[in-house]
Amino acid sequence: MEQRIFQYGKTEIAYLSEQDPILGAAIARIGHIERAVIPNLFTALVNSIAGQQISGKALATVWGRLCDSLGEITPETVLTAGESGLRACGMSGRKANYMLAAARAVQDGTLPIHSLVDKSDEEVIKTLTALPGVGRWTAEMLLIFSLERPNVLAYDDFGIRKGMCRLYGLQELSRAQFEEYHARYSPYATVAGLYLWEIAAEKYDS
Repeated sequence: MEQRIFQYGKTEIAYLSEQDPILGAAIARIGHIERAVIPNLFTALVNSIAGQQISGKALATVWGRLCDSLGEITPETVLTAGESGLRACGMSGRKANYMLAAARAVQDGTLPIHSLVDKSDEEVIKTLTALPGVGRWTAEMLLIFSLERPNVLAYDDFGIRKGMCRLYGLQELSRAQFEEYHARYSPYATVAGLYLWEIAAEKYDS
């Protein structure tokens, strides 16, 4: 099946470039970014939990193992795997139990996960953070990489903050500075974030 990609185009690029010429120059240099999204909300939630506090490369490794082991990532397959099966794929015991709690919540109806589609960003965050082990960052990753919301920028993401510091030549980034940039990028902060991640990952000569 063809991989789905986060959709953006000329409208977002033109707006961001006008609002922030420094970011605009980086966008022109980097070009179009293709980031995969996971349309299935439960699968995306498990992916976000798996990605907590690890690099993208490490996530790709453990996610590949999980998909190979479970096949389709559903509440049923996660519960069938159990803690031992999830840990065998490289999950910590803590993350395995977070995934199991999410699977039980979806299965028993405590979390009507398909209702997230109709909720605002903050309502999605409030709903998901009621689950064990799901913080704001995890919910924001689902907003971006499953629901494809256009105006999400995660302050708790190290890569986002690193990208901002590199782009603007900052040694440190205060929360107030972050909020100023977020307001500047709105209503297309998610696309700005794609470029900030790319900037953070770039290799520079020392």
